[in-house]
Amino acid sequence: MNAPSEVARVGVTILGGGLAGLTLAIQLRRQFPSLSIRIIERRRHPVPLAAHKVGESSVEIGAHYFDTVLGLREHLNSKQLKKFGFRFFFSEGREDLDNVTELGASRYLSTPSYQLDRGLFENFLGEQVRELGVEFIDGAVVRSFDIGTQGAEHAVRYEAGGMQHEVRSRWLIDASGRAGLIKRKLDLHQDNAHNANAVWFRIGARIDVDEWSSDAAWLNRCDPPYRWLSTNHLCGEGYWAWLIPLASGSHSVGIVCDAVTHPLETMNTFEKALAWFRVHQPRLARELEGKQHLLQDFCFLRNFSYGCKQVFSGDRWALTGEAGVFLDPFYSPGSDFIGIGNSYIADLIARDLQGELINGRAHVYQQIYFSFYESTLSLYTNQYAMFGDPEVMPVKVIWDYTYYWGVLCQLFFQRRLTDLANLSRLSDHLNHSRALNVAMQDFMRAWSKLSARRNDAVLLDQASLPWFAELNRGLRDELDEEAFRARMIEYTGLLNALAMEIIERACGEHPSLDATEVRKLLSAVAPTKSESLLFTKAA
Repeated sequence: MNAPSEVARVGVTILGGGLAGLTLAIQLRRQFPSLSIRIIERRRHPVPLAAHKVGESSVEIGAHYFDTVLGLREHLNSKQLKKFGFRFFFSEGREDLDNVTELGASRYLSTPSYQLDRGLFENFLGEQVRELGVEFIDGAVVRSFDIGTQGAEHAVRYEAGGMQHEVRSRWLIDASGRAGLIKRKLDLHQDNAHNANAVWFRIGARIDVDEWSSDAAWLNRCDPPYRWLSTNHLCGEGYWAWLIPLASGSHSVGIVCDAVTHPLETMNTFEKALAWFRVHQPRLARELEGKQHLLQDFCFLRNFSYGCKQVFSGDRWALTGEAGVFLDPFYSPGSDFIGIGNSYIADLIARDLQGELINGRAHVYQQIYFSFYESTLSLYTNQYAMFGDPEVMPVKVIWDYTYYWGVLCQLFFQRRLTDLANLSRLSDHLNHSRALNVAMQDFMRAWSKLSARRNDAVLLDQASLPWFAELNRGLRDELDEEAFRARMIEYTGLLNALAMEIIERACGEHPSLDATEVRKLLSAVAPTKSESLLFTKAA
C-alpha cells in the first residue's frame, strides 16, 4: 500500500457502517457531543431499498433501542411498518392456513416493535450520523490495521476515492458484520452447536396471508385483520419459513432449517426453493408461482450461527453486531444484541473518557454478554425437530417469551445492564432463571418426541392471557432501584409457576416423561399460582 495522503486522529474509529456501526455512532455522538468519530464503510450510500440486508424484523429490546435510546421513533412510526407481533402457523404440507393451529395475538400488545426495510433504515441512519457531525466515509476499503496495546493508539489504513488514508484512534470498534475484521486478525471465531442453514429472498410484491382465506370468522379473529403485518412463521418439522413485509412494498421470504433434515442443496436457488415450498408450504408456493420476474435478490448462508472468544477489551477495542456473535433469526435477536453490545461499549468509552481503568469492567461486561448469548442460544440448539409440533411448540413460545420479557428485557428497559451492584444482589435469581430455562428447553424437547401433534383449527391468542399481555405492557414501566429488584424477584416466581404448570401438563399426558432436572430446580422455591398460565387447549 502506498503512503497515506493523510494521518488523522479521532476518538473512535468504527469499521463498518451498517446497522451496528451507525447506531453506535449515533449513541456515542449524542452521549458525547465533542467525541470525534470516523466510520469506514465498504458500501456506497445510499444503499438499495428492500434488497439490501436480511434482518428486517425487530423485537422489543432492539425496538426500544432504536425508538427510545436513540430517539428514532418518528422515523420508525412514519417510514417503517409497525409489526403485528410474531405469528406461527403449523402448516406443513397444507394450503388451508385457516384450518390449522395458529399462534399469535389477536390485537397489538402494548410495547411496539417494527418491520424494518434495512435499506431505507440504514440510509436514514447514514444521514443522521452526518447531521450529527460524524465522519462517515462510504465506498472505502480497509487495507490493514494495527491494534494498539498498553495504551497505544489503534491505526487503520484504508482506501477511499482512489487515495490512501490512515486514521489513528483511542478506540477501535469492529462493526464489519460477517467480515469480522478484528475476529479474523485475532483468531476469535468460535463454533457453536447450532447447525442450521438459511435461504432468503426479497420479492417486489406484497404477500398477504389474509387473502389466503375467505372465511370471515377466521379473518375477523384479529383486530385489525392484518396478519400480513406480523412476522409470519410457517412451521414444519426441522424448519420454519418467514414472511416479513417491508415499507417499500416488497416482501422478505426465508427458509431456516436444520442442516441435516433439510439440506441446503435442496433450496439454494429460487427454482429449488420454490420446488421445496411446493412440498412443504404449498400455499406459499402458489403465491410465488409466476413471480420470478419480481425477484429482487436471492441469498443463502450455510451454518450461519457462531460465537466469539472475546468481544470487549481493556485495550479499548470491541466487536458489535455480527462481527461478534450471531444466534438464529427465529426470534429476531440480532438488533437486540446490537443494542446490548452497543450499550456496553458506550459505557466503557464513557468510563475511559473519565479516566477510569476499564480492564476489569470490560471482562465483567463480556461475561454478562456471553451469558445472554448462551441462554438465548439454548432456545434454538437441537430444537428444530419440534418446530412443526402444534402442541408443544406454542407452549415453548410462551415460555421463551416469558423468559425474554421477564429477565433479559427487564435489564435493558430498566437500564440495569451496567448496574453491577444490583446484578450482584440479584445473582441468585438470575442464575436460577438461567438454569431453569436450560432445563425447560431440554424438557420440552423430550416432550415433543412423545407428542401426538394434534393440529386443531384454533387461534391460540396470546392477547387472551391477561398475565402475558401485562408482562408485555410492564416493559415500559419506569422503576426505581427497589421496584426493579422486587419485579425481578416477582418474575422469577412467575417463571417457576409457569415451569411447574408445563411439566404437570406434559407429565399428566405422558407419565414416562422425566422432569427430574426441572423439579430439582423448583424444589427449593415452592412455586405457587392462583390461575392457569397456559392456553386451555390440551397440549
